[in-house]
Amino acid sequence: MGKDAPTTVLPRQRSRTFPLRWYFIALILVAGVVNYLDRSTLSIGNTTIAADLELTTVQMGLLLSAFAWPYALANLPAGYLIDRFGPKKMFMAAAVSWSVITVLTAFADSFATLYLCRVLLGVAESPFFAAGLKASQRWFAQHERSLPVSIINTGSQLGNALAPPLLTFLLLTSGWRSMFIIVGMAGLVVAAIWWFSYRDPRPEEEADIKGPSLDAPRDASVEEAAAKEASWFSLLATRNTWFMILGAFSIFYTVWVFLTWLPGYLETSRGFSLEETGWIAALPYLCGIAGVLAGGALSTSLITRGVHTVTARKIPIVGGAVLAAVAVTPAAYVESTTLSIILLCIGYFAAQIPIGCIWTLASDVAESHQVASLGSIQNFGGFLGAAMAPIITGVVLDRTGTFDLVFVVGGLFLLLGAFTYGVLVREQRPQAEVEVTR
Repeated sequence: MGKDAPTTVLPRQRSRTFPLRWYFIALILVAGVVNYLDRSTLSIGNTTIAADLELTTVQMGLLLSAFAWPYALANLPAGYLIDRFGPKKMFMAAAVSWSVITVLTAFADSFATLYLCRVLLGVAESPFFAAGLKASQRWFAQHERSLPVSIINTGSQLGNALAPPLLTFLLLTSGWRSMFIIVGMAGLVVAAIWWFSYRDPRPEEEADIKGPSLDAPRDASVEEAAAKEASWFSLLATRNTWFMILGAFSIFYTVWVFLTWLPGYLETSRGFSLEETGWIAALPYLCGIAGVLAGGALSTSLITRGVHTVTARKIPIVGGAVLAAVAVTPAAYVESTTLSIILLCIGYFAAQIPIGCIWTLASDVAESHQVASLGSIQNFGGFLGAAMAPIITGVVLDRTGTFDLVFVVGGLFLLLGAFTYGVLVREQRPQAEVEVTR
């Protein structure tokens, strides 16, 4: 294990590739918004779809988790495939697949067909964030990478924030089936733009971006050969990988309680109408956007001040998870609806602070040809938690009829995530390297 010695960052001129690489980040951001609109369709249409197809609360809990299980498992090969074939091809294949599946979901007429569509959607969307991480690793130096990765992750929060009002509008005006078709078609447009615009940096561009450091520039032939020989099985032999799986599981669990059951909580426990819920549910998600950006900015600021890279990732992860636990745990117990919503906004803001840093951490501790693999393995752990969240929540609601224990369990998982990342995850990659920038 390396010691926590500060990483030296020397000033350099602005890269000539500055506009192009930020265009790619903006494009991935837009794709993230569409990606999460796809995921949110079932949550927004929760009560309407359940009434139309005569589904029970437990069945809805199973449906809300049907995406997460296959998504988690599919992350394992997806990360390796991205390291092997690159982000352009894998992103394209994923975007086309998830868009077509979303359109087909509109024609589901039973629990079984709807469940199958959600399973396939989980598989199709699994390469997205790892592809974004890989693109960021190729277009940005280590010390500046947390900001673009955080921006990519705000796509999910923008999607979550837009989903309640936008999808509720489509639901009320066109019906839930048309809602799925419209969102699916939007994904096909994004896929086409990506295919005709994205490329990896040329060697001279990569040298300009990263300078003569061990982080870059990469020898494409060497990296490609290493990627062919590498396997994510080798990553499973390290303790860090398992601790990152556990930490991501714990934090993602509570995030997905928000994503899958927040509209239902506002309707059933706080008495809001479907239309009111569409707007009120957007408030925590808007706060989540600020949370992701705050985490990335804080990490970058810490590195600039000489804090060791891995430590600079851990501080936002641990601090955000603890603050989220403090806010979320009492949310269901307070009588004031206004105070409950404020606590939920604070809780979701804080729960999103770690997200970008969690992804960036994978690029800090993995070898360059295994960045997407480790990121996907970690995301696998996160989505095991995401898969458990709606099922456990559905069972708790079925047994107790209230959300009280739901938020308590979420708070405990957040604290476990903070402990795991803060204490158990350690530096592995040699830190003798000094990043030189021009």
